[in-house]
Amino acid sequence: MSDIGKSLIVVSGPSGCGKDTVVKHILETDDRFVLSVSATTRAKRPYEKDGVDYIFLTKQQFIDGISNGDFLEHTLYCDNYYGTLKKQIEDKVADGKIVVLVIEVEGARNVKKVYPDSLTVFIAPPSLEELERRLRSRNTEDETTIKQRLFKANEELGFKSSYDYIVENNYVEQCAQSIIRIYDSNNK
Repeated sequence: MSDIGKSLIVVSGPSGCGKDTVVKHILETDDRFVLSVSATTRAKRPYEKDGVDYIFLTKQQFIDGISNGDFLEHTLYCDNYYGTLKKQIEDKVADGKIVVLVIEVEGARNVKKVYPDSLTVFIAPPSLEELERRLRSRNTEDETTIKQRLFKANEELGFKSSYDYIVENNYVEQCAQSIIRIYDSNNK
């Protein structure tokens, strides 16, 4: 179990903080790292690909997976399920990879319970105003969803001190390099 934990980096942060962009940069610059593709019941955005950005499941498929014990962690977030499939993690670690999980706060806590030696990193936005600007500039959600995400962001920011590290995302490349350095310094 501990071998898996040392090969996991859990990345969280509010919607719009740039965590997906930062993780993409990590994956593009260091081939030791691979992404754990989360499963979700939320609607697919036009630019997303099933199995690449997320594994898109129906609510019933997700609930069946929960019942079957297929998930390392799962949660209900803004009316949609999100979760990490156990087999995906196990297969990637068996291939010698460092697996990056981009998950929300509750999921991060659950992974840390199962794998206490996993590394948790909270990506913080420079400010709440910048976070709101980023959410609005995506043009992917309606006003109600944006307000929901901003409310949730305030809540999530309150948990950042429970992470092993907090990295502010002012510049994607710097944030990504900081996370790689953090991982390396913890796994010498």
